[in-house]
Amino acid sequence: MPLGEAHISPLDRGFLFAHAAYEVTAVYGGRLVDMDGHIARLIQTLDGIAIPNPYGPAGWEALHTQLIVRNQFTEGLVYLEVTAGAYDARDFAGPETFVPTVFAYADAKPLIGAPARDGIKAVFLNDTRWKRRDMKTTQLLSQGLAYRAARAQGAETAFMVEDGFVTEAASANAWIVTKSGEIITRDLSPAILPGITRAGVMALRGKGGFTITERAFTPEEALMAAEAFTTSAGAMVAPVTHIDGQSIGNGKPGPVTRRIQRFYYEAMGADVSSAAPWTLERA
Repeated sequence: MPLGEAHISPLDRGFLFAHAAYEVTAVYGGRLVDMDGHIARLIQTLDGIAIPNPYGPAGWEALHTQLIVRNQFTEGLVYLEVTAGAYDARDFAGPETFVPTVFAYADAKPLIGAPARDGIKAVFLNDTRWKRRDMKTTQLLSQGLAYRAARAQGAETAFMVEDGFVTEAASANAWIVTKSGEIITRDLSPAILPGITRAGVMALRGKGGFTITERAFTPEEALMAAEAFTTSAGAMVAPVTHIDGQSIGNGKPGPVTRRIQRFYYEAMGADVSSAAPWTLERA
């Protein structure tokens, strides 16, 4: 149905308690990108927050495909949210077994654009999110406020800091490249979301000959890095050129980030010579 005609009860637990899981899956050339990873993470999150899974993997993929076909779009994102459902009262515990609400919509938009070409700016902010960031839920108030704080400082995102180390970006995984060419990103734990695009970049190690170390890094390491970038389904691989007003490397997207972009775009079926020719340029 048209988005404006969709209605959800105000007593839905997703609205009242943020008791909901969500996924955002990229669509390029009419094809879903990394769909298996998104479904696997969705199922893991639903299990972790006690919401029955209403579909199997084939059912979830069919739902996404139906949205793509009905909206006749070839590039953009499919947003999916599964809540714990609506009941007769605002009850913290809720019923013994939840009956989920499923909401999904297609958002046609270009995935490879100016931010990927030119890079983005970031700021450091304290990480105030809940402690189970490995589950992709709609408890996103801290992330929303982080984006607002970043925007107020003339940046597009934030690197979240906890106990002296960067956890991740406001809604993406964070990466740095050292001057020796080593790529560093935080190791998986409840402190960060196991990003599907992150996993896609990790899978490029063999093709690209990349050295990737999974460990926490400090804000000081980020500022001294040769390059920095973020990964997410929406922005894919986004170079970070400045943090807290300081240039990272020479203040431009670096050669390692460009190679990762190129390999990732190629893996999802893009013709980089037309969609992202700047990934082919020599640094």
